[in-house]
Amino acid sequence: MSNHVIHTDLAPAALGPYSQAISVNFAFKGTVVFCSGQIGIDPATGNLREGFEAQVDQAFANMQAVIAAAGGETSGIAKLTLFLTDLANFGLVNAKMESLFQKPYPARSTVGVASLPKGALFEVEATLVV
Repeated sequence: MSNHVIHTDLAPAALGPYSQAISVNFAFKGTVVFCSGQIGIDPATGNLREGFEAQVDQAFANMQAVIAAAGGETSGIAKLTLFLTDLANFGLVNAKMESLFQKPYPARSTVGVASLPKGALFEVEATLVV
């Protein structure tokens, strides 16, 4: 088993001691990629986008950039974990996911949290096979 660091300048750099993603080549067909959480930071400016919806859009765009850098596609996502500072936005996130993914949808956990890095309102992390 070997780990490979995934990095792209099309998504923000990690805010701490972690990688944007790590791929692991197991003894079966395919490589599992564990993507770190992405928040709504615009990689061009380094600033957090304004408002919940804009942050969700940017966080998913950042996640897609990391997945592409790993050689994958969103259709390969097996599991998503979403973090929301306000679970009242659950319906909006569901609508965004319906526009980004097709059936069968990936497995998903949605967690309500008190706060996120940089004051973000939303974070997404993914696990996929490439």
